[in-house]
Amino acid sequence: MKNINFTYLLVLSMLLWGGGWSALKILTYDLSIEVIIFWRFFIMSLSFIPILYFIKKPIILNKSTLTYIVGSSTLNIAFMVSSFLGIKYGLAGAGGVIITTMSPIMTSLLVLIIFKSKLNNRQYFGLFLGLIGGVIMLELGSLSQFLNGSNIYFLLCAIIWAGVTVLSQHSQRNIHPVHYSFFISIVATVVTFLYAFNSDLMSVFNQGSKFWIALIYLAVLGQSVATTIFFTASGKLGSEKTSSFMFLVPLFALLIAWVVLDEEIQTHIIIGGALSLFAVYFINKKVIN
Repeated sequence: MKNINFTYLLVLSMLLWGGGWSALKILTYDLSIEVIIFWRFFIMSLSFIPILYFIKKPIILNKSTLTYIVGSSTLNIAFMVSSFLGIKYGLAGAGGVIITTMSPIMTSLLVLIIFKSKLNNRQYFGLFLGLIGGVIMLELGSLSQFLNGSNIYFLLCAIIWAGVTVLSQHSQRNIHPVHYSFFISIVATVVTFLYAFNSDLMSVFNQGSKFWIALIYLAVLGQSVATTIFFTASGKLGSEKTSSFMFLVPLFALLIAWVVLDEEIQTHIIIGGALSLFAVYFINKKVIN
């Protein structure tokens, strides 16, 4: 029964993640990037406080952990900037599919290059299939269109998130994942505040209810709540089973953008996204001897 409950919670978590792209699109309409990013990290930091009280885990910080936190904070800020620009000039549904399907493929390539890991034939096939899917989604057949469009930001997001993933995996040896996410948001809040200090930070209070719903959704539901559910479920169900639910995020991202933003569901995104999902499956599938 407990496993069934976590299954439902994981589906909810993927739904919240998928809706985050539409929420971000709404936020790009009126205010500048530095204002949005600061408030997103600030509200996210506040939302972690009751979660930290709930999990009741001792916080352990050391030099190694701080290095991971600073590195991931830097990458998280870069990810937010790239995703903001991509969603501002592109489609939220397309961004949700491209980033969430290409990120694990970029992570595998990053591990392969940096750590010189050996892959089996099935995983190499998965990488090849993923790259084909990426070419289709990113419309790389037209290089000028790619360079002048939003897809270059989506690709950059996938590469940046690959770095975040590698750092996060190594950090879990020294710090609880929820603590890690909390301190990343704290550091990112301070850094973005210093950058946005001369901007009109209080302009958010002139915005309407639609803006605030999107901002709170993105910072609290789409990040803190969804991430906590995911990490908690990983401990209960196992990381392999939990990670398989990630395949739902692109589907939810497309459907929510279609319903909320009336975005057209593009054929090349569906085809390329499907190929990339199969690619992630082959990359992560264990070899049975």
